[in-house]
Amino acid sequence: MSIELPEDARTQAIASIQRYFDTNMDEPIGNIAAGALLGFFLEEIAPAVYNQAIVDAQDSLQARIVELDIDLHEEPFKYWRKYAEPRRRK
Repeated sequence: MSIELPEDARTQAIASIQRYFDTNMDEPIGNIAAGALLGFFLEEIAPAVYNQAIVDAQDSLQARIVELDIDLHEEPFKYWRKYAEPRRRK
Protein backbone atom coordinates (compact mmCIF):
# COMPACT_ATOMS: atom_id res chain seq x y z
CA MET A 1 0.00 0.00 0.00
CA SER A 2 1.47 3.32 -0.99
CA ILE A 3 0.79 6.41 1.05
CA GLU A 4 -0.89 9.11 -0.98
CA LEU A 5 -1.69 12.67 0.00
CA PRO A 6 -4.72 14.58 -1.21
CA GLU A 7 -3.76 17.21 -3.80
CA ASP A 8 -4.20 20.16 -1.42
CA ALA A 9 -2.07 18.48 1.28
CA ARG A 10 0.59 17.62 -1.33
CA THR A 11 0.68 21.23 -2.50
CA GLN A 12 1.02 22.47 1.08
CA ALA A 13 3.73 19.88 1.83
CA ILE A 14 5.77 20.96 -1.20
CA ALA A 15 5.43 24.60 -0.16
CA SER A 16 6.53 23.65 3.36
CA ILE A 17 9.60 21.83 2.03
CA GLN A 18 10.49 24.86 -0.07
CA ARG A 19 10.07 27.15 2.94
CA TYR A 20 12.24 24.83 5.05
CA PHE A 21 15.01 24.98 2.44
CA ASP A 22 14.71 28.77 2.17
CA THR A 23 15.00 29.10 5.96
CA ASN A 24 17.53 26.41 6.83
CA MET A 25 19.65 25.60 3.78
CA ASP A 26 22.19 27.55 1.78
CA GLU A 27 20.27 27.07 -1.47
CA PRO A 28 16.54 27.09 -2.16
CA ILE A 29 14.80 24.08 -3.66
CA GLY A 30 12.52 24.25 -6.66
CA ASN A 31 8.98 23.01 -6.93
CA ILE A 32 9.88 19.87 -8.89
CA ALA A 33 12.76 18.95 -6.59
CA ALA A 34 10.59 19.54 -3.52
CA GLY A 35 7.92 17.29 -5.03
CA ALA A 36 10.52 14.60 -5.69
CA LEU A 37 11.81 14.88 -2.12
CA LEU A 38 8.24 14.59 -0.83
CA GLY A 39 7.74 11.50 -2.99
CA PHE A 40 10.89 9.97 -1.51
CA PHE A 41 9.72 10.69 2.04
CA LEU A 42 6.28 9.25 1.34
CA GLU A 43 7.72 6.07 -0.15
CA GLU A 44 10.70 5.54 2.15
CA ILE A 45 9.92 7.06 5.57
CA ALA A 46 6.16 7.56 5.78
CA PRO A 47 5.37 3.82 6.05
CA ALA A 48 7.40 3.60 9.28
CA VAL A 49 5.49 6.57 10.73
CA TYR A 50 2.18 5.16 9.48
CA ASN A 51 2.87 1.73 10.97
CA GLN A 52 3.76 3.27 14.33
CA ALA A 53 0.56 5.30 14.24
CA ILE A 54 -1.40 2.08 13.67
CA VAL A 55 0.36 0.42 16.63
CA ASP A 56 -0.37 3.47 18.80
CA ALA A 57 -4.04 3.45 17.76
CA GLN A 58 -4.31 -0.28 18.47
CA ASP A 59 -2.73 0.17 21.90
CA SER A 60 -5.08 3.02 22.70
CA LEU A 61 -8.15 1.09 21.58
CA GLN A 62 -7.03 -2.03 23.44
CA ALA A 63 -6.65 0.00 26.64
CA ARG A 64 -10.16 1.40 26.15
CA ILE A 65 -11.58 -2.07 25.51
CA VAL A 66 -10.02 -3.37 28.72
CA GLU A 67 -11.67 -0.50 30.61
CA LEU A 68 -15.11 -1.17 29.12
CA ASP A 69 -15.90 -3.76 31.75
CA ILE A 70 -14.93 -1.34 34.51
CA ASP A 71 -16.66 1.69 33.01
CA LEU A 72 -19.85 0.03 31.83
CA HIS A 73 -20.34 -2.91 34.16
CA GLU A 74 -23.81 -3.19 35.65
CA GLU A 75 -24.47 -5.45 38.58
CA PRO A 76 -27.28 -7.87 37.68
CA PHE A 77 -30.21 -8.91 39.83
CA LYS A 78 -30.47 -5.72 41.89
CA TYR A 79 -34.26 -5.46 41.92
CA TRP A 80 -34.89 -7.46 45.08
CA ARG A 81 -32.01 -5.95 47.00
CA LYS A 82 -33.97 -2.76 47.52
CA TYR A 83 -36.59 -4.82 49.30
CA ALA A 84 -34.07 -6.75 51.38
CA GLU A 85 -33.63 -3.90 53.83
CA PRO A 86 -35.71 -4.42 56.94
CA ARG A 87 -38.93 -2.46 56.90
CA ARG A 88 -39.65 -0.19 59.80
CA ARG A 89 -42.89 -0.67 61.61
CA LYS A 90 -44.94 2.23 62.73
